[in-house]
Amino acid sequence: MTNADTTLDALRAGLPVAEAPVGPIEVSFEFFPPKTEKMQENLWAAIKRLEPLNPKFVSCTYGAGGSTRERTHETLVDIRNKTNLEPAAHLTCVSATREEVDEVARRYWDAGIRHIVALRGDSPEGMGEKYVPHPGGYAYAADLVAGLKKVADFEISVAAYPEIHPEAQSAEADIDNLKRKLDAGATRAITQYFFNPEDFLRFRDRVAAAGITAPLVPGILPVTNFGTVCRFSAACGASVPEWMHKLFEGLDDDPTTRKLIAATVAIETARKLVSEGAREFHFYTLNRADLTYAICHVLGVRAQAAAEPAEPAPASA
Repeated sequence: MTNADTTLDALRAGLPVAEAPVGPIEVSFEFFPPKTEKMQENLWAAIKRLEPLNPKFVSCTYGAGGSTRERTHETLVDIRNKTNLEPAAHLTCVSATREEVDEVARRYWDAGIRHIVALRGDSPEGMGEKYVPHPGGYAYAADLVAGLKKVADFEISVAAYPEIHPEAQSAEADIDNLKRKLDAGATRAITQYFFNPEDFLRFRDRVAAAGITAPLVPGILPVTNFGTVCRFSAACGASVPEWMHKLFEGLDDDPTTRKLIAATVAIETARKLVSEGAREFHFYTLNRADLTYAICHVLGVRAQAAAEPAEPAPASA
């Protein structure tokens, strides 16, 4: 029996991750651009708290219809210039021509941002409304990936859906679409959040059976507001299991207990995935650091000495 086999057996037997080292775990974090001065303070408090964990990259979301385009750009440039983090810009197909999207991408490249999270995006009319490609725009994420690769040699991440995208015709069609995005030039897929680890593991098996070898990174959402998560999940196709409803029942006015339960749920999810071979996680932080930091600590991802902010790469690189 190898050391790796012993490690996995230990995890499955219930030992903490810290007692069964599995090799380095890589993490990445997602933030969203702030709307107010107070939200700006919260964002930077989260960034500074998580920066010493040396994430692989940090991403910043992009509102429907490009509604946060400038704030996203400003946030990412600040991260590029004021921290030692590697920023990744979300970019969508919604409400813009190809030329407009290409120009946004060039601005990112010129600012030293080399990583794009390429997404189709949702209808600007809101979740639940049918998506219609913009005339003259990139129709779908695979088209966007191919277009971005023509603009510059970006590293590109795309989305994947363990429980199937709500607009996909079938599970097979959804995986075919993922394959198109990767074949167009993306290097990894980051999943929508999920709460049953088995949903990710079954999806990973289907992806592998389809011949996809690119990294598939599980997305983890630490639950800070259960009611909000339930509403959002209903719109985006992520299921909230009954056992979670029971865990959070009666805690609307008890944020301390909610936080403890949320950390436990996320830690157990990550721990199960580690025991099944996962070595990279993407955290949807909601601009809050405490739960994500605690989960990373349990996974063995520990703070490192701060470094001076890296110099942005020259635009011609």
